[in-house]
Amino acid sequence: MFEFQSVNMGKKLKIFILYAKLLLDFAIDFFFSLYWDKRKKPIPDLESKHAILKESATALAKKIRNKELKSEDLVRAVVERIKEVNPIINAIAADRYEAALTEAREVDRLVAVGLSEQEWQKKPFLGVPFTTKESQAIKGMPLTMGLWSRRKEVASEDSEAIIRLKNAGAIPIGSSNLPELLVWQETRNLVYGMTNNPHHTGRSPGGSSGAEAALTASYATTISLCSDLGGSTRMPAFYCGMFGHHPTPGSTNLRGVFFRNGDEESMFSLGFIAKHVEDLAPLTKIVAGDKAKGLNLDKDVDIKNIKFYYLESTNDVCVSSVRAELKGAMKRAISKITQELTTADAPQPYHHEGFNHMYVLWKYWMTKEPDNTALLYTNNTTEANGILELIKKVCGLSKHCLFSVVRLIELQFLPAVDSAWAEKLTKEFKDDIFTKLGENGVLLMPSAPHVAPYHYSCLLRPFNFAYFAVVNALKCPATQDYFQYLWLPDYLQR
Repeated sequence: MFEFQSVNMGKKLKIFILYAKLLLDFAIDFFFSLYWDKRKKPIPDLESKHAILKESATALAKKIRNKELKSEDLVRAVVERIKEVNPIINAIAADRYEAALTEAREVDRLVAVGLSEQEWQKKPFLGVPFTTKESQAIKGMPLTMGLWSRRKEVASEDSEAIIRLKNAGAIPIGSSNLPELLVWQETRNLVYGMTNNPHHTGRSPGGSSGAEAALTASYATTISLCSDLGGSTRMPAFYCGMFGHHPTPGSTNLRGVFFRNGDEESMFSLGFIAKHVEDLAPLTKIVAGDKAKGLNLDKDVDIKNIKFYYLESTNDVCVSSVRAELKGAMKRAISKITQELTTADAPQPYHHEGFNHMYVLWKYWMTKEPDNTALLYTNNTTEANGILELIKKVCGLSKHCLFSVVRLIELQFLPAVDSAWAEKLTKEFKDDIFTKLGENGVLLMPSAPHVAPYHYSCLLRPFNFAYFAVVNALKCPATQDYFQYLWLPDYLQR
């Protein structure tokens, strides 16, 4: 009898929590909409003379190779578009427009003279401009990581990824905004300010690559190099309606990115946001270098033989309930797969207990990252104290955003996650999902509980990035699609 009552109470508690979260979400969206919906600003339409910016980086590179397009004209078009939209979206942190134009002219000279087939193979994106998050070291450009204490820091050399993109012929034209130390769902700091979503400037483009997604969605960049520690590539791609790819951690060289030397064990990985899915594989191959062979990016995949699985929602109490529009997108995806693909089996539901602890698992594995967060906040002068920073914040004296202060308090004063439990569950979770997917499986997941949130509302729903972050905790690859997010084995990452 007692056991029956306990089970009953457990069910009632879950129902209560569910409705409480739904009510809280409704209230947050309602009150924030009253403020931000009146303040949104449209970005300028893309002029016909810049229509070429709608094309993929792959297509643009081909036009340059075929002498149908000059690199200088392309770079100039991107620069002009940035100058049109940046006053509204505030995405660019620093630029090198004149240097990029000079480099583009040199590309045009080389193309006019003629390059061998071997030279073209080495430079698949010759003359195509790119932007990247300011946490990527570009020699001579700011490297603040969004920290006031680093506002005068300048990179002394290029990161390995920048070197590889340059060697592939791409031209850096600027670096973009980011949250402090890359860890937040919005792109905001005291050095560069706040980046806006181009589809609704009262909403966030996500983080930490929110500025890259905003530029891509505004047709203000052609290649967008990002990084992902907890959804930082995929979340902004989703919020801005773009594609985003997070390769398997360890497959991309991190030297020169966020204080990394490239040898660390990490769930961090470089990735790209793109308007066209055809750009993701060739760009990933460039930053992966020799490790690209292990990703099987050139392997032909018979879509008809793929087994599809899907996750509708989870019972993670830290995360908001999945909204109806996201569930609807999942149903449409499943319906389309069922109708248009001849598969061995219809898409099957999948769930594991690990999905009920997404945030906590990510939180645990973040403690294994090779970073002393408290020390980094002061640019390695002394360890910051979360409580002291909160007092300073209340008094208007802190040089950190509120989310950074809350993050410090969580790290320093809240109970740590039980390591034995977290590692055991992670192993079981990863083993189960890889067994289920096998050699030809794909898992479709909700991208997030909701669409792009209003600015600052993430402070009231701080754990909703967990749908993205759980992938990092398991050190798996994932791709953000327009409607959902696909969790694929490497050999299917096309």
